[in-house]
Amino acid sequence: MDVGHLLGHLLDCLSGFCACFQKAFPEHLAGLDSLRGLEVNHFCPPGEARERIAEYGKQIERGFLLCLDSDLSRVLQTIFAPKGETLMTLLLGNLEHLLNHKYQLFLYVKLQGLPVTSRDLYRFREKRER
Repeated sequence: MDVGHLLGHLLDCLSGFCACFQKAFPEHLAGLDSLRGLEVNHFCPPGEARERIAEYGKQIERGFLLCLDSDLSRVLQTIFAPKGETLMTLLLGNLEHLLNHKYQLFLYVKLQGLPVTSRDLYRFREKRER
């Protein structure tokens, strides 16, 4: 997978979180429907990826703000789990998927000789400007 397609796949990883939250809180996150129509898993230039990652990040934050501890045990049916899985299991699965591909991107960039460090790998942990 080349870097452009990997960036497009990272958008797919992030959209999975949005799908989980929209399924869990449809009455509060109806606005996420606009994200469904956006292309993922495509060759994505870095500028587009940055903008889209920021937008997904805002929506994921909205989902987490709605989520109480008691919501994590709620069973939700999804395309991938028609019998249902808990919201916590779905979110952890999405996190694992994102982390694997985030590291893949880090490795690709490092192999291209660009000066990246572990600080770049864990950048999502820093507080974002709003």
